This record gives sequence, structure tokens and C-alpha cells, in this order.
Amino acid sequence: MIRSATNRNRIRPTRGETIFYAANGAFLTLFLIATVYPLLCLISSAISDPAAVYTGRVTFYPIGFSLRGFEINLQNAKVLIGFANTLLYTVSGTALSLAVTLLTAFALSRHELIGRSAISLFFAFTMWFSGGLIPFYLLVRDLGMYNTRWALIVPGVVNVWNVIVCRTNINSTIPEEMYEAASIDGCGYFRFFLRMVVPLSKPIIAVIVLWTAIGHWNSYFNALIFILDNDKKPLQLYLREYLVSSNVVDLSNVDFDTESLGIQELVKNSLILLSVLPLWIFYPFIQKYFVKGVMVGAVKG
Repeated sequence: MIRSATNRNRIRPTRGETIFYAANGAFLTLFLIATVYPLLCLISSAISDPAAVYTGRVTFYPIGFSLRGFEINLQNAKVLIGFANTLLYTVSGTALSLAVTLLTAFALSRHELIGRSAISLFFAFTMWFSGGLIPFYLLVRDLGMYNTRWALIVPGVVNVWNVIVCRTNINSTIPEEMYEAASIDGCGYFRFFLRMVVPLSKPIIAVIVLWTAIGHWNSYFNALIFILDNDKKPLQLYLREYLVSSNVVDLSNVDFDTESLGIQELVKNSLILLSVLPLWIFYPFIQKYFVKGVMVGAVKG
């Protein structure tokens, strides 16, 4: 009786809702296929037999097995130096950007900050208007950062969107009464920031870390403009050169047979896989906080 009453009281979706759910499911399925299929093809092409890769017989499952591409890349000094440089730029740039973003957002969230609205407007202005590439180049050059590692770290320290999102999170999750109670016990701004704001902002910190780290890891344009020395170039520049020049391995002393050309494709695919592998390893550790952080500012029913 209880079960039948529950079934009668259950609200059935309307025809429009059914169509929406079906269309949404179909779209998400197509999106999943469009995302996973190239990924499977990349992995398969990186570990398959070189001849099978060059002849195009490899799709989403490997044919044969070969780690020759990874061996060639890991023996390439340029790749190792580029990987180390990219890791350095990503870690240092993300840490510096996170510190500046949190401190700026906390300052802008305080009502007693004089000129808070004007400062916020100044930050927002930079989101819509930019000086362009040439003034940016001249600024980096005049600051003495041209052909230095700082040229890939300092210009991207402040991200206005991250500051706005972080400030919104602080205003919505940390009530003013908490600071008033802490100040009565002699807690100052900086101590309150370290003891209260940072621990309660773990979800948004995870989001900012992921966004910033991905941006630094995939960035190559600034390095293309500002970096001249090979020992300072990130991995993405070498990857770009390999993909554009199609000259990954030295084929001057070998015949242009199917296996040699397959090795060339194998090295490209394995290098692409190596360039994205750290992000795949890094994401699961912050996935729990990332899901919470992206919901900041969402409309709650």
C-alpha cells in the first residue's frame, strides 16, 4: 500500500522535460565520444608498432607494442630540459599567482578598505581593455625580464577573473561575525587570513590552482616572444617545433622506409602524451575540491 501510494504521488516529467533530458543525454554522450576517442587514438598511436602507426592502421586500440617513442624522447636532452623548465614555470607561477590572488581577494572583501569600489573597477577595467602585444613586449623589455625566466612567471601573476571568483567565495562562505569574534580575541587581519580564510577556501583554491597550472603548462606564446636561450624554453616550444617541422628524429642516415617514418610519428605521439600526462596525474588529487569550487556563485534553490 505504501509503495503504490508513493508511485501515485510521484511527479511524472512533462513531455518537454523528457525531450530536454533526452537531448541533454545525447549531447553529453556525443561530447564524451568526441573527447575520449582522440585520447584513445593518441595513447594507442604512442605505444603501437611504428609501421602500423605510419600506415594508419591504428585507431582506438594498439597494434603491436613499442615504447621506442618514449625511449627517444627521454634520451633527448632538449625534451628533458623543456620538461624541467615547464615544471618550474608551472609550480612557481601557480604558487605566486595563488598567493597574490588570495591576498588581493581578501583585501577587496573587507568593507573597511578605503576605495574598494574604485580598486575593483580598476581591476575589472583590465578584463575588457588591453594595451596590445607591442606595449606588453615593451613593458617586459623595459623591466629587464626579456630572455629571463621571470618573463613567463610575473606577467601572469594577477588574473582578474580568479580574484573576482575568490572574493565572491570569501564573501559567501566567511561571515563578518567570524572576523568580529576573532578580533575580540586579538586576532589581526593577517592571522585571520591564515587561520580562517585559507582553510575555509580550499575548494576555490583547488579551482584556482588547476586553472592557473593548466594555463602555465600549456602556455607557449610568451616563451615564443620573450625567450631566446634554449636552456630556458618550455616543453611546449619543443613540441611546437616538432609538430611544425616534422623533424623529430635524424633520418639522414637511414632509408625512408615505413618503419623509419613510423618512428617519427611514434615520437610525436609519445611526446604529446608526455606533455599532458602530468595534468592527468595531478587532477585526481584535487577533484574533490574542484567540484565544490566550480559551484561558487551558483544559484541555489
